[in-house]
Amino acid sequence: MDTRFQTLMALQEQGQPQASEQIFQLVYEELRQLASARLAQERIGQTLQPTALVNEVYLRLVAPDQQKQWDSVGHFFAAAATAMRRILVENARRKHRIKRGGGARKVDFELELISDTIDDEQIIALDEALDALAQEDPVKAKLVTLRFFGGLSIEQACDLLGISRATASRHWTYARAWLFRKMS
Repeated sequence: MDTRFQTLMALQEQGQPQASEQIFQLVYEELRQLASARLAQERIGQTLQPTALVNEVYLRLVAPDQQKQWDSVGHFFAAAATAMRRILVENARRKHRIKRGGGARKVDFELELISDTIDDEQIIALDEALDALAQEDPVKAKLVTLRFFGGLSIEQACDLLGISRATASRHWTYARAWLFRKMS
């Protein structure tokens, strides 16, 4: 897939508008699987559907007014994980404002790739804590985003970040503890 992706990226750089659509078709099913897995962790009653999430990611990543250059499929999926994070946080904030008057409260939870359900308040608290972690250590914050929001394994995430598996494991352990303390 990486070779075909690179070819389509070259066509997109040359200004061929159909290249963006072909890129989307190439990665659509994987994005949909990531979105389904992520939304399965959401609280019952979640109104955002995987298809809608993928379409919103598409609009943010490859729509004509958002032309971006991707170095590889991995770079694209890292950007997609970040976009999913932002979309889910925006959705949680929107629902939170409507339902609860905007009074956020911090809630403890164990940050695991596969967790039970995460409610809107926890998503917002995690986003705020990730922003604070990014100020201190952007690589660790990116690792959490890739694993938690992007659904990547530690191996996939360390490949994208260009760090060793041992470093990624240490970063993951540190980031989980840091986020837990920040959110407590």
